Amino acid sequence: MTFDEAVRYLLSLGHETLALKLGLNTTEVLLRALGDPQTAYAAVQIAGTNGKGSTAVTLDSICRAAEIRTGLFTSPHLTSITERIRIDGADISREAFAQFATTVRERIEDLIEAGELAAPPTFFEQVTAIALLAFKESKIKLAILETGLGGRLDSTTVARADTVGITPISIDHQEYLGETLAEIAAEKAAIIRPGVNAVIAPQDPIALDVVMKACRSSGVTPRLVSDDAMRANSTSDGRLQLTFQSSQDTYEKVWMGLRGRHQVINVSLAIELAESLRERGFAIPHQAIVEGIERVRHPGRLELLERHPPILLDGAHNPAGARALRAYLDEFVTQPITLIFGGMRDKQLTEMMRVLFPRARRIVLTEPRNIRAASASMLQQYAAELNSAWTVIVEPSSKKAIDLAIESSGATDLVCITGSLYLVGEVRDRLK
Repeated sequence: MTFDEAVRYLLSLGHETLALKLGLNTTEVLLRALGDPQTAYAAVQIAGTNGKGSTAVTLDSICRAAEIRTGLFTSPHLTSITERIRIDGADISREAFAQFATTVRERIEDLIEAGELAAPPTFFEQVTAIALLAFKESKIKLAILETGLGGRLDSTTVARADTVGITPISIDHQEYLGETLAEIAAEKAAIIRPGVNAVIAPQDPIALDVVMKACRSSGVTPRLVSDDAMRANSTSDGRLQLTFQSSQDTYEKVWMGLRGRHQVINVSLAIELAESLRERGFAIPHQAIVEGIERVRHPGRLELLERHPPILLDGAHNPAGARALRAYLDEFVTQPITLIFGGMRDKQLTEMMRVLFPRARRIVLTEPRNIRAASASMLQQYAAELNSAWTVIVEPSSKKAIDLAIESSGATDLVCITGSLYLVGEVRDRLK
């Protein structure tokens, strides 16, 4: 297959969330047919609700600063599926992606013909296999895997990572993981098993109780991350200089590459994961941790484009993400805000609106090009029910929405695009 053919094939399998099939057996059968590539390197698996991607990219940046050859697997992507698979800091090439996707598809066809699989694996199962195979062929030393959904039955769990991290857990994806915080936490905490090094971010007491029970039942003594880094300085656009105190070391006056106070937890988790990897034999010196924190970038997460007007991209897609964005806006943004908002209809949209909309002078409601997207008219109805006094404009086309927002904003205003990473990806692709 060519790259375009590979992408069309994978998309034909159905949307990665709507066609989701939780379970490990299919991925295990497929990886076995591929020679179990996940056994060729060590792995870190990161689960949680918010901050998984930021923690993963920070840890990857730290490890590369330590000259460790890494493979990074994250989801979703913003503009190209190749963004999900990074090898030593670079997106996998289109040619390599097509090559590995072809190999995976051929093995699947063999397995179906032999009766070992009843149907093709899902989009996410196949992309996970592509990533793990690409990592083996690239001779990486460490795979850093962001869990797609949950943990217990997520495809990345097949890698059997011996170092795991759990970011803050909150309510999300209830249709798959459970209705209560305790049920959701149990799914995510299931990546903790005997023999792993587990690093746990600060949690809601209910979630923490579940996670600690999982640790005790596996005989694991976890590292508990602190979020009380001492602030030393900050820039006007939200970059913080902090002193981090981990369980092993002190990192004084480090400038975070990622914007926002909420990133302190994610960076602190990445530090503890790096120190845990050091115990596993990886040479990660103090200075590499500092350099990794300062160099890391994560597109679409409080990403500021210096334009006229300036544009802030943030894929806040649930209430916790919306609260983190609101805290950033309250602390660092003084100019009027035009907010472009679009989200998935299975998200807690009214709660996100309640958090974000009061901070905007003007709100443009739009629709990401996604089968799960809430219609702009649906968003308009929700907004009217919350507060009919908000200045709301409806523009279903994200292309026209960004043009409208830019044209109606002054040069010193801020245009903020949020509500979904899919929306951020569409707009970012157009702007850049």
